[in-house]
Amino acid sequence: MLDNQIINIRSEVDNWLKSFNESILQQKNKDESIKILSNLFFEDSHWRDILALTWKIQTVSGKLKIIEDLYNNILDVSAKDFQIDQERTPPREVIRGGKSVIEVILKFNTKFGECEGIVRLYEDHEEQRQFKAWSFLTALSELNNSNNKELEKYQNTLEGPNWLDKRNKDRLFNNREPKVIVVGSGQAGLSIAARLKQQDIDTLIVDKNERVGDNWRNRYHSLKLHNQTHVNHLPYMPFPSTWPTYIPKDKLAGWFEYYVESMELNVWTNTRFIGAEYKEDKKYWNVKLKLPDGTIKVMKPKHIVMAVGVSSVPNRTKITGINDYKGKVIHSVDYDSGKDYNGKNVLVYGTGTSAHDVAQDLYVHGANVKIVQRSPSMVVNVEPSAQLPYQLYSEGPNIDDCDLITISTPLQVLKKTHQLLTEKTKRIDKPLLDKLTSVGFNLEYGEENSGWQFKYLTRGGGYYFNVGASDLIADGKIKVIQFSDIEKFVSTGIEIKSGEKFNIDLMITATGYKGQEYVVEELFGKSVVDKIGPIWGFDDERQELRNMWMQTKQPGLWFHAGSLAQCRIFSKFLALQIKAIQDGIIS
Repeated sequence: MLDNQIINIRSEVDNWLKSFNESILQQKNKDESIKILSNLFFEDSHWRDILALTWKIQTVSGKLKIIEDLYNNILDVSAKDFQIDQERTPPREVIRGGKSVIEVILKFNTKFGECEGIVRLYEDHEEQRQFKAWSFLTALSELNNSNNKELEKYQNTLEGPNWLDKRNKDRLFNNREPKVIVVGSGQAGLSIAARLKQQDIDTLIVDKNERVGDNWRNRYHSLKLHNQTHVNHLPYMPFPSTWPTYIPKDKLAGWFEYYVESMELNVWTNTRFIGAEYKEDKKYWNVKLKLPDGTIKVMKPKHIVMAVGVSSVPNRTKITGINDYKGKVIHSVDYDSGKDYNGKNVLVYGTGTSAHDVAQDLYVHGANVKIVQRSPSMVVNVEPSAQLPYQLYSEGPNIDDCDLITISTPLQVLKKTHQLLTEKTKRIDKPLLDKLTSVGFNLEYGEENSGWQFKYLTRGGGYYFNVGASDLIADGKIKVIQFSDIEKFVSTGIEIKSGEKFNIDLMITATGYKGQEYVVEELFGKSVVDKIGPIWGFDDERQELRNMWMQTKQPGLWFHAGSLAQCRIFSKFLALQIKAIQDGIIS
C-alpha cells in the first residue's frame, strides 16, 4: 500500500471516529447526538454487539434502529474513548462481502470493562468524501478487575503439600461445590473450562467417556480434521508450529489430555450426567452424577454448561423397509474400520461427511462399496475450496485479530460472502462436479446458494469436503445409487427398480444426528425444552444462533458448541457472562 494511500485511510478513519466520539459527548442533547450519528451510517448498515453495550449477542440492521439503540445503550454503559487500537492490525483496505471497505480495529471502555470492536467504512457516493460505517462491531474484552491474579511469590519450603498434592486435592471437590458443571470434555467443554479457570470460577467437567479426547479418539480409524491446523487452536495454548496441516483424530485426542493437565482443569471421566433440577428459590441446580463405581452423587452448581456438541446423539431412525434385510446393520457412529470387510459388499446410506469418509475407508480396505443418496448434497474439494473461508488466518493478522474480524461480520453480510465463495468454489471444482453429475450424483449448494458453512450453521451438516471419496465416486470405483431407485429390501440385500439385485454383507446408516433439544429433554425434561426453545440455527430477529453462548430463558443453563475455532472464540464471551453474574454485575 502506498504511503499517501495509508495517510488517506487514516484521515478518513480519524474523521469518522472524531464525529462518533463527538456524538457521545453530545449525549445530554439527544437531538444533536442523533443528528451526528445519522451522518455516520448507511441505510443498510449493521451493528453487532457482543456484550459490550447490551449484555447480549445480537445484530441490529438499518440506520434508524442502529442509531436509536446505540444512543440508548452507549448512555447506559457509559461507553467512551472509541479509538484505533495501535497495538493491533492497522486500518487497511479489504474486500468484505464483495465490497471494498476500510477495516479498522478499535478499542474503547465502558463502566464494566475494556472493549474492542471493528468498524468498516466506505465512501457515500451521494455525499462525496463522506465515509460512513457499513458494519460496526462492539465486543466486551475484559471485565474491570478480572484476570488480575496476584503474582505468586516463590516459597522455598520442604514441608506441606506441593503443587501435585494441591492438584489432586482440588480435583476431588471434597467439602465444596463447583460454581459451574460443564457436561462434555471435547473442544467446547475444555475451552469454556479454561476460560472460567482464568476468571477464577471453580469449574468441574464431567464426561461419560473413559478418557478425555475419546469424543475424537473413538471415531473411525482414518479420521482427520478437514480444516487446517492454524484455524483450530484452543484458548491460551496454540498447537505447535511443527504439527501437520490436517490433524489426525488420535493426535487431537492426545492434545486434549495434555491441555487438561497444562491448564489444570478438573475433569471427572467415566462420570455420567443423568439429570438436573433447578431450585428457583436457591438459585442453584441439583445435579445427579453417576460415578465410575455406580454410586449417585448430587452436586449443587450455580451454572450448567452443556458442551456435548451440535450433533451428539446419533439418529438411529430406521430407513423404510430396511427391516426386511436380515444382515448386519450399524450406524456410522459405530463404525471403526473396514479392515474386516476385504472383498465384502457394503452399502452406505447417506452422502454427508460421515458417509463419504466411511465409504472411502471401506474402499481402501478392499470392500465393494455402494453409496445410497437420499437427497442432493454439496461437495467441496478440501483444497483449496473448503479452505477459502479461512483465508484470513493466513493473511498476516495474528489469531486474536483474525478471531475479532471473523465475528465482526453480521449475518446478512456473512451470507453474501458465502454466496460469493460458493460461486467461486463451483468454478474451481467444476471438473469434479461435472464428473459426479455424469455418474448420477445429485448436487446442491445450500439455501439461496449460501454454501456449506450455512448448511453447518442451520442444520449441522449436509455437505462433504472431498478428501478422496468424491473422486472414487466420480471414477465409478464407489457406485452411487439413488434411494428412489431402490424397489425394495430383501433378506440378502436390495433390489433395484431395473430388476437388478445386490447381495449385501453390511449396511451402514449414516443418517445423521439429533438436535440438542433431544439431549435437553432427556436430562432436564420437556418443560425446559419448551421454555428455552430451539437450539442452533438462526433467530431471525436477533440474527444470531439460537440459545448459543448466551443466557437462555432457563436461568443457569448455557450451551456451548461448534468447531474448534467457534469454541475458542465464543468461550471467552460465555465465561465473561458467568463471571458478571457471579460478581453481581448482571442478573
